Amino acid sequence: MQQQHIGVFDSGVGGLTVLQALRHTLPGESILYFGDTARLPYGTRTPEEIIQFVREILTWMMAENTKMVIMACNTSSALALDVVRAEFPVPILGLILPGAKAAVQRGRRVGVIATPATVASGAYGQAIHEIDPTVAVWQVGCPEFVPLIEGDRLHDPYTQTIAAQYLQPLLDQGIDTLVYGCTHYPHLAPVLRRLLPPTVRCINPATFVAEAAAQELQALGLQNPHPHPKPTRFGVSGDPATFTHLAQKWLGYSLNVENVHLPTVQTKPVTAQSVDV
Repeated sequence: MQQQHIGVFDSGVGGLTVLQALRHTLPGESILYFGDTARLPYGTRTPEEIIQFVREILTWMMAENTKMVIMACNTSSALALDVVRAEFPVPILGLILPGAKAAVQRGRRVGVIATPATVASGAYGQAIHEIDPTVAVWQVGCPEFVPLIEGDRLHDPYTQTIAAQYLQPLLDQGIDTLVYGCTHYPHLAPVLRRLLPPTVRCINPATFVAEAAAQELQALGLQNPHPHPKPTRFGVSGDPATFTHLAQKWLGYSLNVENVHLPTVQTKPVTAQSVDV
């Protein structure tokens, strides 16, 4: 029997933080990683665009023998998860509920930094308040973070300047917990930690979605029966060279990245419904 993958996708390299968490939690699983680099950043896209992008990615992943998909993208999790779960025959996990649960367990005054689209959706605040309505939540959109990270500008002084601007409203509120509401943002952890009081706890939802994936695979009997998984397969919609440079730098090993031509999927009307995070 052909080995089945866990599909992981993001707009770019941000989802590598989820890949690393999965590799740690589920070392026996084969992973198919896709970065939609031709269309990043997702955080300034409309909900209709995001849903269509996700449908195309999932359609491709279904043809690649995928048994579970993790949206390693908070914007997609906020805007598309509920819609596509009803359209595809495999379990699809998002980041927001695992991140919200972790935040509520650790803090009472929670700050969320995320893309403008994720903040506009209100998904983190909704998820946190559904768990515990007494927790205070503040969210800040950070439109420049993803382009800075994808541009390999982590050590640029401008990055620290803009990070200080984004964090200040949250620091003014006396947050005790900070949620990385975009999978790119853990790459900025050294910059952010320099700006945060040592008492502020940082939540990386990647860790908690990996744990949720492990529980789901066990519950559904979908664990990989093979003792040795295949190497992670990487695909991107844009230039493989740019992604490869950053991915190898952050993962610490060489990889082959293929250019993927996503299938054309007919646009479907999006009906109004509650956000399932």
